[in-house]
Amino acid sequence: MTSAVPSPRTDAPPAETPAQRGSRRSIAAALLLGAVGAALALLASRQDWAHGTASVAGGALPLTAKGSDVTGVPAALAIVGLAALVAVFAVRRTGRVLVALLLTLSGAGVVAAALLGADDASALDEKAATASGDAATTIDGLSHTGWPYAAAGAGVLILVAGLLALTCGRSWPAMSGRYERDGSPRPRKARGTPDPERPEELWKALDRGEDPTREA
Repeated sequence: MTSAVPSPRTDAPPAETPAQRGSRRSIAAALLLGAVGAALALLASRQDWAHGTASVAGGALPLTAKGSDVTGVPAALAIVGLAALVAVFAVRRTGRVLVALLLTLSGAGVVAAALLGADDASALDEKAATASGDAATTIDGLSHTGWPYAAAGAGVLILVAGLLALTCGRSWPAMSGRYERDGSPRPRKARGTPDPERPEELWKALDRGEDPTREA
């Protein structure tokens, strides 16, 4: 007596190749580094970068300059880098290289702007002049926080993500659903033969001046 229970299938999915594993890891690393770097750069831009006091008629007035007061470049480039990170998967070939280069340059720009703003006193000088009503007034007791260097570190993360996209991006898949990973178009399903007994087919035959009741 034979059993009606079908035997389990023994065919296993194909094993992942080392190249596929490397591509998957590079994608994960680039996404993680780019996203964390952009978020950290935006966060650092909203924090206090410098402190000081201004001499006014009533005495010493404490003043604070946030990262966005010192320079808006890190936050702007962080947004550009985040958009480029997403766009890397939407383009191919030369377009992907250009977008990856934009991502890399965004990270480098964040680093440069943050380091230049780490010792900047112009933002606090402007606040001191406004508070005192004297354009010649400058800030006293200037001190800086570590947030500019956190922004620079964020730029490094974005920069590394861009370098990963430049070196490994050719093997990454694209988001387009029309193409397979090798770039070849997916075959279209063959259109079935219309059923002449369907009501819509009968109406189409009448529109063409045919008699749908006539035998073929």
